[in-house]
Amino acid sequence: MRVLVCDPVKNVGIEMLREAGFEVDVRPEITPDQLSRVIRNYDVLIVRSRTKVTRQLIERAERLKVIGRAGVGLDNIDVEAAEKRGITVLNTPEAPADSTAELTIGLILALARKIPSADKSMKEGRWL
Repeated sequence: MRVLVCDPVKNVGIEMLREAGFEVDVRPEITPDQLSRVIRNYDVLIVRSRTKVTRQLIERAERLKVIGRAGVGLDNIDVEAAEKRGITVLNTPEAPADSTAELTIGLILALARKIPSADKSMKEGRWL
């Protein structure tokens, strides 16, 4: 099976696909026109938020079986068009869990240390 990765994805994911026996092409800078010309050669498409998977693109995807979104939402994929063609659409809703937790802890610490009000007062020329 041939996999096309259209957006930046961590190398560990790419290596896992290759170790599982997939032929993986990584083209994170592919343009919509280029993608439209080559999509017919792939069984799996992996995107993040940059690549828009439109109805027109899906119609050109003769072999496509799976569209994987390395991220939470599916707003950049025409899910209805994919489902009509029998293409499975997947995402990774747990992907941002670590960074969300880290941001939450950071914001709690910032509030506990009153960093937002200190920043505001400094910008107003006051040293409190």
